[in-house]
Amino acid sequence: MPRPPGSGHCLPELKPEAAMIPVKGYEGQKLAVLGLGRSGLATARALIAGGAEALLWDDSPEARAKAEAEGFICTDLTRAGAFDGVAALITSPGIPHLYPTPNKVIARALEAGVPLDNDIGLFFRSFAGPEWDDFDITPRVICVTGSNGKSTTTALIHHILDVAGRATQMAGNIGRGVLDIEPAQDGEVVVLELSSYQTDLARSLTPDVAVFTNLSPDHLDRHAGMGGYFAAKRRLFAEGGPDRAVIGVDEVEGRFLANQLSEGPQDDRVIRISSGQKLEQFGWAVFARKGFLAEWRRGKQVASIDLREVVGLPGAHNHQNACAAYAACRSLGIGPKLIEAAFQSFAGLPHRSQLVGEKAGVRFINDSKATNVDAAEKALQAFPKIRWIAGGMGKEGGISRLLPHLGSVVKAYLIGHSARDFALELGDTPHEICETMERAVLRAAEEAVAGEVVLLAPAAASFDQYPNFEVRGDDFAARVKAWLG
Repeated sequence: MPRPPGSGHCLPELKPEAAMIPVKGYEGQKLAVLGLGRSGLATARALIAGGAEALLWDDSPEARAKAEAEGFICTDLTRAGAFDGVAALITSPGIPHLYPTPNKVIARALEAGVPLDNDIGLFFRSFAGPEWDDFDITPRVICVTGSNGKSTTTALIHHILDVAGRATQMAGNIGRGVLDIEPAQDGEVVVLELSSYQTDLARSLTPDVAVFTNLSPDHLDRHAGMGGYFAAKRRLFAEGGPDRAVIGVDEVEGRFLANQLSEGPQDDRVIRISSGQKLEQFGWAVFARKGFLAEWRRGKQVASIDLREVVGLPGAHNHQNACAAYAACRSLGIGPKLIEAAFQSFAGLPHRSQLVGEKAGVRFINDSKATNVDAAEKALQAFPKIRWIAGGMGKEGGISRLLPHLGSVVKAYLIGHSARDFALELGDTPHEICETMERAVLRAAEEAVAGEVVLLAPAAASFDQYPNFEVRGDDFAARVKAWLG
């Protein structure tokens, strides 16, 4: 694509066959893009495909170099006058826009009155096109948010749709950037995982089905506390007005949200879900108890699925994910039997209760995504006898809240920056400070006996030893596979 006359700011020539959602409504206008990771570069390409001019910047020289290697030209958005004539600033989700303090580029945009948005907002304003007039079935968008289980729920919905023969794409906080997907086909369903960083800022949020899994403390510095964190999640429902809302009601915030969205307990536009509670009194509910999923509508049970032998969804937390995915897919008219078959073929996601291997009756489970206490709690409740590998960059509050849930832990093997702090909080639970993943896997594998599980569920961030939880999980898996031979 030719560079706009006199711009000097963009861009690489885009291949005509490149799949993306061209951004609409900004043709001939200048937009600034802050943050040049996966979503930022996809945003820049989509803006150019829609006829806009993109001014790119990242505080990291390495990120700028990567963008320039692709053919982009970066523009210093920190300089005076950088936002003259700019229609909007599109920022990547990891960049603070309010708390604890705004990024300096965002602060300049706010001072200049330049609208702030992100790729999620651009997606919702650009996804529909005139070609939809010829479709038999209008494409749908399902959005999944919450503290824990978002990725598994999103992937499970996508898997069910695929098994059902529905055209589907998965994007957002998992897989591809939202503007990097292909334009919709007739009847297609796009499934998006959205973090609080993404829902907090998007100026347009219009999902057809919105899912709220659960809420537990996380990212509190970014949202100035639990109230701000919940408010960011709530925007998906309050701003978007979905046709159907699937709400986890195992915490008070979920019950409050379901209450706000419904006109009464029989309002079946809200599907309440739970892992552990009976919800028979509502117009539409899906809940799991003692390993069985049940769907109830207007006081009658209409379906049941035995989840106990579904290998890809172990434990009560995954049963909650199953309820959420089931409810979302039932709202699209997919039958219970087909959903049950899809459950059985779901392999799970890497780093989320992932079975890495087994030897002599000992299973090795990678739940590196359990980066906070609540996620670790759910992992610890999924197995009866556990050799627990934990630690990393501990979060505020430590792991004291896990003490009531350590009954299944035979021994803990502690790694990383917070190993000694965690050791002081474990009470009578046997433990060993291993510091490194290599030693923790070795010691746990040597001591484990048949019927036990060696579980990586760190209850901590990875940044002390690894760039992200995926690399940490890969290291665990590599150490396990070396042990298994």
